[in-house]
Amino acid sequence: MKTLLETEFIAGMKLTDLNTARDIGANCLYVELGPFRLVMDCGMHPKKIGRQALPDFSLIPDGVLDFILVTHCHLDHLGALPVLFRRQPQALVLMSQASQALAARMLRNSCNVMKRQREELNIKEYPLFTMGEIELLEPKIMPMAYARSKHFSAPNGEEIEISFHMAGHVAGAAGIRLVYKHRKIFFTGDVQFSAQQTLEGAQFPDENFDTLVMETTRGATPRDEEFDREKELGHLVHAVGATISGGGSVLIPAFALGRMQEILAVLNTARKRGEIPECPVYASGLGMDLVDYFDTISRKTNAVQFRRNVLQELGVRSLRQNFKGGQPPGEAAIFVLGSGMLVENTPSYACAAALIEDSRSAICFVGYCDPDTPGGKLMAAAHGETFSFDALPYNARIRAKIQKFDLSGHADREALLDFALKCDPRAIVLTHGDPDSRDWFLDELAINGFGNTIDPVPGQWTLV
Repeated sequence: MKTLLETEFIAGMKLTDLNTARDIGANCLYVELGPFRLVMDCGMHPKKIGRQALPDFSLIPDGVLDFILVTHCHLDHLGALPVLFRRQPQALVLMSQASQALAARMLRNSCNVMKRQREELNIKEYPLFTMGEIELLEPKIMPMAYARSKHFSAPNGEEIEISFHMAGHVAGAAGIRLVYKHRKIFFTGDVQFSAQQTLEGAQFPDENFDTLVMETTRGATPRDEEFDREKELGHLVHAVGATISGGGSVLIPAFALGRMQEILAVLNTARKRGEIPECPVYASGLGMDLVDYFDTISRKTNAVQFRRNVLQELGVRSLRQNFKGGQPPGEAAIFVLGSGMLVENTPSYACAAALIEDSRSAICFVGYCDPDTPGGKLMAAAHGETFSFDALPYNARIRAKIQKFDLSGHADREALLDFALKCDPRAIVLTHGDPDSRDWFLDELAINGFGNTIDPVPGQWTLV
């Protein structure tokens, strides 16, 4: 006769958070569900280096995984995939069709960055994987169409049903639904319910789940009741137009995957409406390379609304000039450059140093900036303060306009709370959030009468 605990385990799900800290980092959940063993995401921590950036894969025995499921291609969800696959070569890798188109390109770029950092920062562990390992991985990726289930069987004959559902957030992002023995489990991944310029909002199943595993990114950020994304885009367009009309230049630091393409589409529409004067538009980095991928995804899957002809219509030029601190370009221009957080030794970092002392110019942030990055520090600084570009090195007084526009790819906390309550799950598991964000959800769910909320301890398994 089975004990009560053994009976619960057969019916339940054993979950281990392999991210080594309770934060937004190396997203990776190890799930044991009946005879099935799977990992949900396998990211790299963006604020750590070397092997410290990896999830704790030692908690998974080698060669046991049936599936590696990837919600989307941001590196905090994808970046460690070749490392995990090295230990689990028998695993089937599942991701959306759009993510399959993007994944290898994102991983190759990460490999190249690590090679450069090995030389520049003397990180002997880098690269953590090779181009050859990416090539070995590619044929094992199975693309999943949105809202279409696939059934997989274990050797004992038991089945698991897996389906991917559009999550907004970024091209290819998916929430993932598992069904095992009539038990429904849903992982939101990173989600945005509102439509973006190039992407529809999340289209999650309208049903109840037994377990909901939910991101908590914006849990510490209250909703602005007057916020409207279209109005926010209008404010950005107005700021760009006014700056160019005043003889200044505009830097828009942009994440390569999704945000750069969205901003280029916004600028193109505004230019056609006469809201932005004619001027040169420059772009650079991985985001420009991904334009071709977005065009292909748009034509083949309609999972994103972006076509390459936006570049021709807007007259986008590849960035060729070398910026120097305190020396703004000789023409009023728009620069849409990586990286979104002004990380050192990137085009946006150098451009910011060139524009920072020009009172006519503006630096417009359109996404999240970690407070510890140069972008986060610049947004926190006051006008007129001295700002240090340590990697150049260059110190400058802030005279350019520093502006922030809320164009987040993540749903606000109230929208996620509403979704969670609507699902009416037996249990909710919190992931992908800093401690204050998770704590807000713990408190609000309790206030709403929901008591079974789990905030996993990193590295310790939890029965859900």
